[in-house]
Amino acid sequence: MDTLTDQFINYLRLERGLADNTIQAYSRDLSSFARFLEEQDLSPLTVSRDQIIEYLNSLKRSLSARSIARNISATRMFFRFLASEGHIRENPARLLETPRLSRKLPNVLSKEEVDRLLARPDPSTPAGSRDRAMLELLYATGLRVSELIGLKVLNVNLESGYLRTVGKGAKERLVPIGEKAIEAVRDYLSDGRSQMLRGANLPTLFLNFRGRPLTRQGFWKIIKQYGKALGIGKEITPHTLRHSFASHLLEGGADLRAVQVMLGHEDISTTQIYTHVTMKRLRELHEKYHPRP
Repeated sequence: MDTLTDQFINYLRLERGLADNTIQAYSRDLSSFARFLEEQDLSPLTVSRDQIIEYLNSLKRSLSARSIARNISATRMFFRFLASEGHIRENPARLLETPRLSRKLPNVLSKEEVDRLLARPDPSTPAGSRDRAMLELLYATGLRVSELIGLKVLNVNLESGYLRTVGKGAKERLVPIGEKAIEAVRDYLSDGRSQMLRGANLPTLFLNFRGRPLTRQGFWKIIKQYGKALGIGKEITPHTLRHSFASHLLEGGADLRAVQVMLGHEDISTTQIYTHVTMKRLRELHEKYHPRP
């Protein structure tokens, strides 16, 4: 099992180009499945569909529906890989069904709350200049946090107003940047970043105080601090600005498929959740301002 799992993980990383977080989650799921097989004295090459279902049912005692759905996805992909590589003749996980999950509406800021958040950093300091550029860019483009911190200086073309990023599945996309974000990034590049570099020569756009690339965890702490200082009673994360970006575009009349492309969603059904957010906002406005709600 360990050898087959290693081959599968390499396949996900090298051929499918999945994100590291997804690969790590699948690896954990398969480690749990391997323990079940070992306890039952079973082999992944001879395990039956009923035995796989028995394992998945056992997860209901300790995991959420979303985690179980991910386990099913990992298991199906693993056995599909084994079949494609000739390790097994028939795929016992082929007909496994993924349960339908209720989608939680994303947390979205109002436009006024976004304005207040983006005004929090002090651009007169190197850190404030960086933070302002990151927040403006995040709201202007809807990037995932991993895409934002992974940006290189050469990925951002301030003259043409576009940036290039590589998202899930190693898929590259171009995303337009607004004027305010362009101004914020330009100011950071002209002064704040050069102070943080400390004479080094790094391609990464956003740096920490030690002149090293800012980490995902580092930016999470930064945005949560600004969100707490805002005092609006909402948890603010990097994804909050991504959600707000999409919701505000659709509220303004943007085409759903254009938003899908900018977000880097493979399936438009993933983007459609923002139409529900928009309708919820419209209902709130109707109830608040209509004379006969």
